[in-house]
Amino acid sequence: MYVEQLSLSHFRNYTKQTVEFSPKINIMIGENAQGKTNLIEALHVLALTKSHRTHNDKDLIQFQQEFTKIDALITKQNKIPLQLIIHHKGKKASIGKIEQKKLSDYVGFLKVVVFAPEDLDIIKGTPAIRRKFIDMQLGQMNKLYLNYLSTYQKTLKQRNTYLKEAQLDTVYFDILTEELAKLSAIILHYRLAYIQQITHYASTINLSISQQKDALSIAYISQLDNVTDTSIDKLEQRFMQLYHNNKEKELYQRKTLYGIHRDDVIFYVNGKNVHDFGSQGQQRTVALSVKLAEIDSIFDQTGEYPILLLDDVLSELDDLRQTYLLKTVENKVQTFITTTNLEGIQKHLIEQPKIFHIKEGSVTYD
Repeated sequence: MYVEQLSLSHFRNYTKQTVEFSPKINIMIGENAQGKTNLIEALHVLALTKSHRTHNDKDLIQFQQEFTKIDALITKQNKIPLQLIIHHKGKKASIGKIEQKKLSDYVGFLKVVVFAPEDLDIIKGTPAIRRKFIDMQLGQMNKLYLNYLSTYQKTLKQRNTYLKEAQLDTVYFDILTEELAKLSAIILHYRLAYIQQITHYASTINLSISQQKDALSIAYISQLDNVTDTSIDKLEQRFMQLYHNNKEKELYQRKTLYGIHRDDVIFYVNGKNVHDFGSQGQQRTVALSVKLAEIDSIFDQTGEYPILLLDDVLSELDDLRQTYLLKTVENKVQTFITTTNLEGIQKHLIEQPKIFHIKEGSVTYD
């Protein structure tokens, strides 16, 4: 699977632009604020209907315009057009010119992995960032997971709102609690399986990059202690017990204190938490290992490789890590690289890249 053609209308600083890509490696060169990262962002938005740079969709729409439109031609066995239109009031997505009733039906058709300097936050940032990382990848591979997660967030919001009511209907509160326990169990079941899978790949990659020096392990931290039985029924029973034991505490604090929205992931290198005790080199290696593991995980689950977006990241990797990355993706994954110049890239590792020059929202190529 690869993106053959991309057309943008009123996206960021692109008024009208059509670009044809190589199925292998594409390098976007340009000074800062010219639009090279916007091009990468457009591919991410096309795949996931969300940006990796902003939470506000209005930021994607060109100044003084009412909408932005992203069209692409995707080559799988056949050529299939994708279209995403973002208005100030919402989004419309189409596959093969057929509008999808729900965005969750659209997400996952084009799969994507993005690696940018801020992805170090997966290691160094907050638990919310690590939960988002898991949810984005699971959402691409499993449409049911997206639906469960969306329902969980709505139920959590309802329950929190209800906890603030002066008069609490205990029957309705118990119904919301049962629903939240059920959804927590399902989502946790999926997350634990994903962490096991990603650990399998990332630990091998991390050992290879570190020349067999650094053993990586990944732990999922749940409010349920010592999760050994990951069956949904058993997890649901344990969540119900957790809510029952802490009902008075939640009623007193007037918010939901327990559930999968409080979970975290911890990365260990040689038994030490790399967030707290890892060197910058170890943190970068773990982040790179996890990103490369996402590629194999998506292929395992779906039979398709994602596209890979490398946004201004190669210049931040030393020769060893850059070599490993480029050799790993070569002839396997359609790759998009942004950079201010070619000096920071080991060009001898890349076979016949297609090079684009970006200036003031306009694209030309060699």
